[in-house]
Amino acid sequence: MMQRLPYLASALVLSSLLSACGSQEAPASAPPPAEVGIITLKAQAIDLTTTLPGRVTAFQTAEVRPQVGGIVKRRVYAEGTEVKAGSVLYELDPATYQAAYASASASLAKANALAKQAKLIAKRYEGLVAIKAVSQQENDDAQASAAQTQADVALAKAALDKARIELNYTRITSPISGRSGKSSVTAGALLTANQVQALTTVVQLDPIYVDMTQSSSDFLALKRAIEQGGVSQGKRIPVTLTLSDGRSYEHIGSVAFSESTVDPSTNSITLRAQFPNPSGQLLPGLFVQAKVVQGQQQGVLAPQRALSRNPQGDATAMVLDQDNKVQPRVVKTSRAIGDKWQVIEGLEAGDRLIVDGLQRAKPGSVVEPVPFTGDQVIAPAQVESEKTDSSSNTPSVAKKAE
Repeated sequence: MMQRLPYLASALVLSSLLSACGSQEAPASAPPPAEVGIITLKAQAIDLTTTLPGRVTAFQTAEVRPQVGGIVKRRVYAEGTEVKAGSVLYELDPATYQAAYASASASLAKANALAKQAKLIAKRYEGLVAIKAVSQQENDDAQASAAQTQADVALAKAALDKARIELNYTRITSPISGRSGKSSVTAGALLTANQVQALTTVVQLDPIYVDMTQSSSDFLALKRAIEQGGVSQGKRIPVTLTLSDGRSYEHIGSVAFSESTVDPSTNSITLRAQFPNPSGQLLPGLFVQAKVVQGQQQGVLAPQRALSRNPQGDATAMVLDQDNKVQPRVVKTSRAIGDKWQVIEGLEAGDRLIVDGLQRAKPGSVVEPVPFTGDQVIAPAQVESEKTDSSSNTPSVAKKAE
């Protein structure tokens, strides 16, 4: 019995030591770096767009008026329909003009007959004067008479042409192809040549124009940037439209020309764009918003979600250096393009910009970069709460010990 006591004492001491070791907590390991979503900025061609107010203008407009007077016999066209160039719109009573044409035709026939007779006499006198059968004076008179009758023929031809033109004018035609308007006269109306009141209006709607106004200062700034080489501009300047009801027009147009003068009342310059209008959706006088791509320049675009404001009100961004350490940057932007900002200072191509997880990107801290592929959100890391010995836990420990 006495021999077993030293062994029992040693076992108790070893057991107490093991219990003491087990009661000590292992030292806490350092938390892993926080994950953040990043993108690598790249230089790209940026469209320089501007939105301008505009009005739709017809490609061609023709006011139809009579060129001879007369009574309207009938209206040929249907109001509001498409008409072709040269198609008849109105017919006037042609009776008086037909009579004038017939008279001119008869006058021409008479002049031709007299000219033929005078020509024969002149030819005969040329032979007679050679043998002294007629005097030189008589021959000269015959030659002059023949020349005069030729002039009379030419005059009669001109009169006939005029009568023919006036007779044709009794059929009032459309000078252009387009959509006809309402008629201001009906059958039986008396018309006068070149009257002030138009009979109807024909407008060509396909293609169609949109007139836009741009401030002269913006126009000159763009021109200066192009001359300095900071902005490139192609031969074709595309334009898109937003209609008054908010819908986008399906066809893309291009700038046709710009005015060479500035409107002194508005200090603006007029730009004219041409659009296809096959369905006739654009009508003259319609108000639209035109988005004009006036040029391109190389630059950097940063997502709007990646930028914030510091207490001084400056735009800031967080980038990573080579050691994945967070570095703040103060940036300057020029304009919003979709969901991005065009950055003109503070960021450049090749920078790794933090887009997601900015709440965990403290300046100077080391983070774990993860490629940002869209609208993903990196969930915050789970942080285990520290275990603390509180007075509420003491009874349970004592009870367990018991």
